[in-house]
Amino acid sequence: MSANALTPGIAAGRLHSDDLHQNFADLHPPLGQHEAQVAADRCYFCHDAPCVTACPTAIDIPLFIRQIATGTPEAAAKTILSQNILGGMCARVCPTETLCEQACVRETAEGKPVVIGQLQRHATDTLQAKAGHPFSRAAPTGRRIAVVGAGPAGLACAHRLAMKGHDVVVFDARPKAGGLNEYGIASYKSTNDFAQAEVNWLLGIGGITLQHGQALGRDITLAGLQADYDAVFLGIGLGGVNALATEGEEKTGVLDAVDFIADLRQATDLAAVPIGRDVVVIGGGMTAIDAAVQAKLLGALNVTLVYRRGRARMNASPFEQDLAASKGVRIITNAIPVRVLGNGAVREIEFAYTDDTLTPTGDTFRLAADQVFKAIGQTLAGTGLPDIEKGKIATTGTGRTSMAGVWAGGDCAAGGDDLTVTAVAQGRDAAEDIHATLTAEG
Repeated sequence: MSANALTPGIAAGRLHSDDLHQNFADLHPPLGQHEAQVAADRCYFCHDAPCVTACPTAIDIPLFIRQIATGTPEAAAKTILSQNILGGMCARVCPTETLCEQACVRETAEGKPVVIGQLQRHATDTLQAKAGHPFSRAAPTGRRIAVVGAGPAGLACAHRLAMKGHDVVVFDARPKAGGLNEYGIASYKSTNDFAQAEVNWLLGIGGITLQHGQALGRDITLAGLQADYDAVFLGIGLGGVNALATEGEEKTGVLDAVDFIADLRQATDLAAVPIGRDVVVIGGGMTAIDAAVQAKLLGALNVTLVYRRGRARMNASPFEQDLAASKGVRIITNAIPVRVLGNGAVREIEFAYTDDTLTPTGDTFRLAADQVFKAIGQTLAGTGLPDIEKGKIATTGTGRTSMAGVWAGGDCAAGGDDLTVTAVAQGRDAAEDIHATLTAEG
């Protein structure tokens, strides 16, 4: 039994299983064939499409939408996947409302963009439901590359390298591949174990071996990998979590939001997940929103998200903020935690209001809390890594690090921004650079 379950106020089964099933249903149900045709017909098929520029993986969006409009969704999927091999998951979790759809000419003219994300899902789901893999491997090169981390960056890198004919071994510390896609996003964004289905589909290219339970620094070393492989790609993500540095932070019931989300994603019975009556989430990014919304969906009576700056500075998009509010999450801004109060377990948390420079104004308030989730950012964990810059692995060009033969991408590397789509782009581009480097060496 979880320690939380022993804490007064925190309990499992606050809602009936039927209610939980409804609460955690697919946030955006898939488009039917007719719906997809109608949605595709709204596209202007711009020659110099701003949506393509806004996409971190530079998918040819007008082309794939035209392919859907002409009744060839499988061709559309290949257009998408040639640029973003995790296009199915990105269609579900990518903040399209601040990327491609925000740039859509229909959005500018009418305030109603083409539903690019949903169309992308329609195409990729159609293709992935069919047998076989749309890409094939080149002739074997005899080269072996180690990829550390089976998250979006690592998987994208591995797939592209395998397609070039290299043999790839992917090492990951966790029992399942997927990284952020498997452990780090809200359950209602990726239902029916889609993350693992996509990984299994991706592995259909061949030439990729997964090794689980292998943590860098514990089971494998960077020096060892450099000695045994022709190149190394690091896609290790951010394993550490920032502390509140607040009095009483050690009290029972004060937890990391990333752990809560991961535990929830792996739960086989949502009714068995313990949740408090009064939940406070500290942070303003996607992790904070995902934790807050899911706490409410699990049956928490009161859920409050507190962020140190104003709404406009929150990393979570306006769409995500509105989603939280629609689920009953209260959002308080310009406030920082001062003290966690309670006799062993958290009972209240005190905040101080701040001005735009994060200076306390002198006014404070308290919130009742039997559970507090910290979502104030993650940190790079590990020793013996390449040069670090501003808390991340420094890279030049397409992921080259300060160590010869070592590349990096995703959240652990400079330029990573906690988005699956950006991680995919960095992994893909690093693979191309690794391939070019190895080819030049002969």
